[in-house]
Amino acid sequence: MGSTHATGVVAYVNARLLDPSSNLDAPGGLLSEGESIVDFGPHVIAGQLPDGCEVVDCQGYSLCPGLVDIRVQLREPGEEHKGTLASAGRAAAAGGITSMVCLPNTSPVIDDNSVVEFVARRARLLGLTKVYPYGAVTEGLEGQQLAELGMLAESGAVAFTDGVKAVANAKVMCQALSYARTFGLLIVEHPEEPTLAAGGDMNAGEMATRLGLVGIPSEAEVIMVERDVRLVELTGGRLHFAHLSTAAAVDVVRRAKARGLDITCDTAPPYFALNENAIGDYRTFAKLSPPLRADEDRRAVIDGLVDGTIDAIASDHAPEDEDAKRLPFAQAAFGGLGLETLLTISLELYHNGFLSLLEVIRLLTSRPAERFGLPAGRLIRGGAADLTLFDPDRAWQIREYELYSKSKNTPFDYRPVQGRVVMTVVDGRRVFELLG
Repeated sequence: MGSTHATGVVAYVNARLLDPSSNLDAPGGLLSEGESIVDFGPHVIAGQLPDGCEVVDCQGYSLCPGLVDIRVQLREPGEEHKGTLASAGRAAAAGGITSMVCLPNTSPVIDDNSVVEFVARRARLLGLTKVYPYGAVTEGLEGQQLAELGMLAESGAVAFTDGVKAVANAKVMCQALSYARTFGLLIVEHPEEPTLAAGGDMNAGEMATRLGLVGIPSEAEVIMVERDVRLVELTGGRLHFAHLSTAAAVDVVRRAKARGLDITCDTAPPYFALNENAIGDYRTFAKLSPPLRADEDRRAVIDGLVDGTIDAIASDHAPEDEDAKRLPFAQAAFGGLGLETLLTISLELYHNGFLSLLEVIRLLTSRPAERFGLPAGRLIRGGAADLTLFDPDRAWQIREYELYSKSKNTPFDYRPVQGRVVMTVVDGRRVFELLG
């Protein structure tokens, strides 16, 4: 993998430029100098370049802002045997992701300034994908006492969530939304009513019954979404729902947005590309949280992406080691990898005719960056040269053993896909190049 340190000017020519924030989809090129974008557009072409610049021939591939992934579990500090900042950084770079927001469910929890600063410092030292931490909503993610949201925001937390747990106590959630509103902060909810989901292994329904597994009803998701919509109405807070997986929840968010509430949401590739049948004969790599749902839910998630109800696609990257996955289904850990497959699975929405290429890239760049206030997700003169070059049509097959992640638990193992990252650039430096 080439890692050339940008000193002078680099010209990326012969590209299909995609910039969702300005609706640009045209042939052209881009110039970067050092860490920044100097110029881009149809006028940047070979033959009219500054003397002595390095030229990268993009061979007609698509060049877009680096992808922005707003839901990643890093496992460092505390569970480095599952994944580290370095292994996640390499996997993210291979997936075209140049900015990621990491959940606070580390050990120690990101509920204190020193942990926020540790994560940011480690990521800078590694010089791979940029990492922005979430702060915890409650101390120790225990759902009882609010964490110091204001101080965490000052230290660099970009939004607040209790990670893979919902804020179950309605009064605490109400306080969080009220407090966050005063400071313009964003609360992110994992929408799952914990007492309904407790002990469950997969989506409730005929298949769970047949496999003899405890079901998690889709109502667990929509009840929490409906409650939180009411609390946003009460407080005027700003709220984002993570990984929506059910038709009912998408519909509630659609109606809440129509009423003008400050509510957004995302989903993850498994929820529009897979359904509960992927569990097959107890495949633990398909044990995810929220669980894979019925096919009508999957289709409703696609409808939500098409009509703009769902604002972003996040990887929901949750590495688990072999010991946690190679167990009977009921005992296996929840979670799947997502960094390296985020773009290629999302491109299925384009290949299957649901969205244009620019619309898919918007869900992975400018929309999440705007909502989370990140300096990313758009091509801008003077902005950071964070770029993803990809071939939208290249066919390949996802294989767990070829992934850069330390853990190998992908729900998409052996899936034939179309679309591959060719090069990833962070601050003008190439952090990933596809060989061959």
